[in-house]
Amino acid sequence: MSKYEYIDSLRNDPANTNPVTSMCRWLQVSTSGFYHWRSRPQSATGARREQLAKRIIFFFEESEGIYGYRRIHADLRAEAIECSPELVRQIMKDEGLVPCQVRPYKVTTTPDTRGAEEVPDLVERDFTADRPGIKFVGDITYIRTWQGFIYLATVIDCFSKKVVGWSIADHMRSSLVEQALKNAAATTVIKPGAIFHSDRGSVYTSARYRTLLKDLGMRSSMGRTGVCWDNALAESFFAALKVERVYRTVDCPRFCSV
Repeated sequence: MSKYEYIDSLRNDPANTNPVTSMCRWLQVSTSGFYHWRSRPQSATGARREQLAKRIIFFFEESEGIYGYRRIHADLRAEAIECSPELVRQIMKDEGLVPCQVRPYKVTTTPDTRGAEEVPDLVERDFTADRPGIKFVGDITYIRTWQGFIYLATVIDCFSKKVVGWSIADHMRSSLVEQALKNAAATTVIKPGAIFHSDRGSVYTSARYRTLLKDLGMRSSMGRTGVCWDNALAESFFAALKVERVYRTVDCPRFCSV
């Protein structure tokens, strides 16, 4: 934003009572130069930038302040509006549009080293699948509420990247992840020999959970303890859920809708 643009924005602000002459003096520009700038016809580039800014503001507000410049650029491209991601980033900066930010990652897994020793990593950070029902990832996260913590367990299909099963409870026992997997089995077809990948938390190495995997004809896969990239798909979903929804909720009851 140029000095003239800044003065003009303040000039139209009802809360500003400073005269144009004073603002020009403070910013070390001439008053006559300012009025000459305002009298000039808008250039084609300026007009296009103004229209682009309106669409960017629209998409930002539609996302409730979630979308950053990359997502908004994708929306613009979907409307066949040609522009660079850097231009979108610059306009968002000029307009003061700051999306919500990811919070630092904290390790919360309670590892069961002995129980997970024999379980290999069958995924090796490849979270793709050529058809549904053959590769799943799961994890647990905690959500702070006004009445204490609740725990959310999810099961994600690597083909569609959709949450096909989930469960919420006020504890982190094995029944939490068991119910999430049972819900997944009720809503999607699990192919024989399908992979279920998780971290090495004790709930995933429990005898009851291993029995459930066996009953469903699934193979267990586990990443390394404390290495979030080994289960990046599940971690990424939780990060998006918390940043875009949970952290933006002021009044979150015990079993809030997630």
